[in-house]
Amino acid sequence: MKPIFLAFLALAALAGCQTVPPTNVHQPMTIRPQARSEALATNGAIFQSGYSRPLFEDRRARYVGDTITVKITENTSASTKSNAEMQRASSISASVDPMKGVLGNTFEGMSLGAKGANNFSGKGDAANTNVFTGTMTATVIEVLPNGNLLISGEKQLAIGQQTEYVRVSGVVNPAFVGIDNLVNSSNIADARIEYKSSGFISEGQVMGWLARFFLSFLPF
Repeated sequence: MKPIFLAFLALAALAGCQTVPPTNVHQPMTIRPQARSEALATNGAIFQSGYSRPLFEDRRARYVGDTITVKITENTSASTKSNAEMQRASSISASVDPMKGVLGNTFEGMSLGAKGANNFSGKGDAANTNVFTGTMTATVIEVLPNGNLLISGEKQLAIGQQTEYVRVSGVVNPAFVGIDNLVNSSNIADARIEYKSSGFISEGQVMGWLARFFLSFLPF
């Protein structure tokens, strides 16, 4: 009984731990600045040309490890409506003239008739609206050959027993970066924006694995 009891304790400990929700953003979500070739040689006690930037240059992200602020302004709305209607009717009738002398009067005055009707009407409506706004800062993790910046970042916010994760990644054209080093999420190519949470509140909204198993295999 002792191994079973230890296994039960291990499962209970794992159930009490918060798990980081999976992500689809570009990896890694942060990176250290890379040493530039011109910065290898020391050419001064204080001033180093490899780390300097012009005095009147906009301090926008351009190198790996630079940070850039992303303004998330996602507002999507979609709706669809369909209507279908079909009607079909058919009828058939037959009668038999009086036949004298055939099995007595068995078929005399006999008639046959049939009618059928089929009606179908279907309607469907669907609507979806999503609003996601916020601001966060990401890191340049790669400078592409054409000069575009691949950015990725994550922000964690712990409130009580719940942890919120805001993640963003995508490709930014430096031309879309403002003088305040700010870019709108609508100007990010291949954008991947996530808002997920971890904690007992979010876990309580997820169906258990055993229930998902039965729903997958039971036909009723």
